[in-house]
Amino acid sequence: MTQTNEADPRAFIYEHLKRGDATGWFDQVYARAQGNADAVPWAALQPRPAFAEWAQRTALSGTGKRAVVIGCGLGDDAEELARRGFAVTAFDIAPNAVAWCRKRFPQSTVDYRVADLFAPPAAWQSGFDFVLEIFTVQALPIAMRQDAIAAVATLVGAGGEIFVLSVGTDHPDGRNGPPWVLTRAELDHFRFCGLTEVMVDEIRDPDMAPNFWFRAVYRRKA
Repeated sequence: MTQTNEADPRAFIYEHLKRGDATGWFDQVYARAQGNADAVPWAALQPRPAFAEWAQRTALSGTGKRAVVIGCGLGDDAEELARRGFAVTAFDIAPNAVAWCRKRFPQSTVDYRVADLFAPPAAWQSGFDFVLEIFTVQALPIAMRQDAIAAVATLVGAGGEIFVLSVGTDHPDGRNGPPWVLTRAELDHFRFCGLTEVMVDEIRDPDMAPNFWFRAVYRRKA
């Protein structure tokens, strides 16, 4: 039997991946954190700056609109969308993440749910005016990439938009994860799912880590 090296915080993740379980490790990250957000590698405890800056610059308004946040983590991006007037559904496959959100924001208007991106409620199909995808696709193995992007795209309703934020790379070979960062060619799969590219920013800053990000918006025709 293979033993997990407790000194390596990613060892249990690799054990899940070896068993072909690409998502079961997420909940363990939150459970092992025991309420310490510093132990959740992707937790920011604030809206993602690259998203918040874009939302501010474009005067994003959700009045009368429905939004969904994929892989909501600890909820900060979902709360930002609610602050901007959206009726927000935010989901994560990790029950501990959803419970943590509800504890952090007990008075929130956000509907926090435990759900699987690959098996969402039927009512969610084409059901949202705005979809927020930050870091979920890159957290799944490359072999699942096209299916993950297609699953994200199905949530976008007619005339709706999706905002995507991901770490990027210019070199498709030798990517070890998680996360498995995206190439531009992989990002373009959103267009092959019936969406129109509105913008793709390549944010490159040698003083940031990581220093290359994709920030993109796609829209479905009304």
